[in-house]
Amino acid sequence: MANLKEIRGRIKSIKSIQKVTSAMKMVAAAKLRTSQSNMEQCRPYSKKISMLMNDLLSECGNVRFDLMEQREVSKTLYVVITSDRGMAGAFNTNILKKAQQDIDINGKDNAMIISIGKKSRDYFKNRNFDIVSEHIDFWGDLNFDHAIDMGQEIVDLFISGKVDQVKVYYNEFKNLATQVIKDIDFLPLTESDTEEDKKQVDRLYEPSKEEILKGLIPKHINVQIWQFLLESYASEQAARMVAMENATDNAGDMIKELGLQYNKARQSAITTEIIEIVSGANALSS
Repeated sequence: MANLKEIRGRIKSIKSIQKVTSAMKMVAAAKLRTSQSNMEQCRPYSKKISMLMNDLLSECGNVRFDLMEQREVSKTLYVVITSDRGMAGAFNTNILKKAQQDIDINGKDNAMIISIGKKSRDYFKNRNFDIVSEHIDFWGDLNFDHAIDMGQEIVDLFISGKVDQVKVYYNEFKNLATQVIKDIDFLPLTESDTEEDKKQVDRLYEPSKEEILKGLIPKHINVQIWQFLLESYASEQAARMVAMENATDNAGDMIKELGLQYNKARQSAITTEIIEIVSGANALSS
């Protein structure tokens, strides 16, 4: 009977876990609808401003701004975007693994980190990296001001010469089941060499192209950071939803398996009791 009690206890605990994972799945699904909508609304604007930036950079080849300065790389700033919470499958692990691989190539001593999300902060802090700043506990109230603050911080580090290049790591949302790891060479600004970004449109510029480019660069930086944050947040909710759905299904399978074990153990116990009763009755009659 002790075995039966143990199995009942396991079934009860797994059912409790199943309720939690099911609730987390529903919460992630609700957050995903909002975050995906915000991300998809920002994508066209982000794409257009990038194309306009590329056109201006190609047409103003003789003009150079501070954020376009090409230097010999001695220090690299890694901006690694993760979530504050786990239970999202390999969402955080994959992005941290990718960033770590690139840091190993260039050398830990040449790396400076901006951690966005607790998982990023904890990972690099536990490995004694040079963390310039950390941004945590803001995802629930995510807004454009966060992108402005992060963008200004990145720009200040680059212009001051503390870092010579900036790389950004985040998860790009493709669909519910797929998030793609992206590593972007963020600074210095360079002209894109992709065919899509090279498409130029005949435009009239007022005032000059150089003045427009000067005013557009800060907006471009902030919008790109904002897009990275939106992509990462939507990817996190999708990854958590899928992970919790899988966990709920696995819990259901475990409950079924334990139910079979319980029935077999109960049947065995009943059979044993019947044999003992019959044996006792035979002994008394004889």
